Amino acid sequence: MLTIEKCLVCGSNQFEPFLVCKDYTVSQENFNIVSCKSCGFKFTNPRPDNSILGNYYKAESYVSHTDSKKGIINKLYHMVRSYTLKQKIKLVSSYVSRGTILDYGCGTGMFLSECKKSGWETFGMEPDNSARQIASEKNLNLFADKNTLELHIAEKEFDAITLWHVLEHVTDMYNTLAFFKHKLKPDGVLIIAVPNHVSYDAQYYKEYWAAYDVPRHLHHFELKSMKALLEHSGFQLVETKPMKFDSFYVSMLSEKYKTGKVNLGQAFKIGALSNAKAKDSGSYSSTIYIFQHK
Repeated sequence: MLTIEKCLVCGSNQFEPFLVCKDYTVSQENFNIVSCKSCGFKFTNPRPDNSILGNYYKAESYVSHTDSKKGIINKLYHMVRSYTLKQKIKLVSSYVSRGTILDYGCGTGMFLSECKKSGWETFGMEPDNSARQIASEKNLNLFADKNTLELHIAEKEFDAITLWHVLEHVTDMYNTLAFFKHKLKPDGVLIIAVPNHVSYDAQYYKEYWAAYDVPRHLHHFELKSMKALLEHSGFQLVETKPMKFDSFYVSMLSEKYKTGKVNLGQAFKIGALSNAKAKDSGSYSSTIYIFQHK
């Protein structure tokens, strides 16, 4: 196990316990989430060493790495995905109409495939072999890691860089953000979607909240920590957008973790209530952050 000595956001070495969460997807192990005493940033600590972290992604039920439609949760996820893909492309295109796009952590390549159909020059980075193999069938420019990507795009800059529920997984945060800063065009856009641990559904489900997803999720964000982290790396926040469907999907998984049953009625009730409360607070289950160069 790897113990983190300093807060990623403020550099403090003073932490306190926040939650103990179980890995319901792969290992069934418990992991600690701690809170920085100085800035309140939450992160999984200790966490699996990078050499074994990939083992915690090896599950067919890990939806972002599979095109499987087995089970009601996967089926509902895929029903919604076609709509959300169009919304994502619409969002990116509202800042940059066309050009070069990098989807960092592209999974099975569904988003990039839609971008390609819309006229974008597409590039993707995906470390998971099985997901990348599925994505490769879509005839995309794919790379297994950041180092390989850098070697092949030495002269390339991007109009848009996207991370859809990926930043919470990143192990080498500051080098990765520095790479984005270097490779994003001066008028380009960096779009990051992450779960929001101060949302109502997170508060309701607590240690059962599926979007903690330990130990795959190393960092647990909200507006304050996300803004501070990206400003430190030379970006400024332009806008935030909600991901309203996430509250329902996350609540379905959370209900299953909490009760052992899918319990769709209760999950949709909590998901709807989370979205309703977020209209005033802005704290949706997942948030899209749009950044540009300072």
